[in-house]
Amino acid sequence: MPKFVIERDLPGAGSLTDEQFQKVAQKSCDVLRALGPDIQWVQSYVSDEKLYCVYIAKDEKLLHEHAERGGFPLTRISRVERMLDPTSEEGAPEATA
Repeated sequence: MPKFVIERDLPGAGSLTDEQFQKVAQKSCDVLRALGPDIQWVQSYVSDEKLYCVYIAKDEKLLHEHAERGGFPLTRISRVERMLDPTSEEGAPEATA
């Protein structure tokens, strides 16, 4: 299934309390369970004013549905085409005969 990065504008996100984050996570997981196995929340990164969330989903429609049902802001969805990390400098492994 495709991987997506979702950008959520959320002023004051960086100053939310642990209890507030727990409630958001619980709500998100409740909605995900209701939507079924075609969508999975991987992780989220929090900055002062935004959340950047990584999801695996069958399609963008499920991401919109999750946001709507959960009452979560959804600013932008970007489909991940490739991954890049420090091991990328090593190049692809050569085929062996």
